[in-house]
Amino acid sequence: MKKLSKQKQQQLVLVVLGTAIVLAAVWFGLISTQQSTLRQLASQKAAVAKKLEAVRHEMLKAESVDVQLTDAQHKLARIEEGMATGDLYSWTINTIRQFKLPYKVEIPQFSQIDGPKECNQLYNFPYKQASLSVGGSAYYYEFGRFVADFENQFPYMRIMNLTLEPESAQGSDREKLSFRMELMTLVKPSAS
Repeated sequence: MKKLSKQKQQQLVLVVLGTAIVLAAVWFGLISTQQSTLRQLASQKAAVAKKLEAVRHEMLKAESVDVQLTDAQHKLARIEEGMATGDLYSWTINTIRQFKLPYKVEIPQFSQIDGPKECNQLYNFPYKQASLSVGGSAYYYEFGRFVADFENQFPYMRIMNLTLEPESAQGSDREKLSFRMELMTLVKPSAS
């Protein structure tokens, strides 16, 4: 650089300085804006990928829900097959008599059936209901098994307003109970 004249040295410094300024302008004007645009695009891509994954997850859940809905519809159809149809009074009495055979439960009293009428347990329920009061006697243990098994076997029937009293306070039948209960059963919509 010493061999160059003063004027040439100044021109060289100006060229180097001008080149540095142009490179800085290119860096800050083009490259850094492109890098920031690329960062924004990368974050948008990540957000879209996250949304896509959420949509895929929901689609898988939708398929699962469809399978569950189909299973529930089949289960409901099987339950409806056992629901009360036709003559509700004879259907209810026959159902109770058939069910009580393996139990030592005596049910000689049956009231008249009330219904079918709108279901008062759930608003806007698609089934009607009918109810019937029954009375009888049984030993404590047998009656407990009877009630538990009855409500498990018939999901469309409920035991309500159950009253229990000792049948006699004397002798060997001290564990024998007399009972009175109301049976509420759902009725198929087409049967009413």
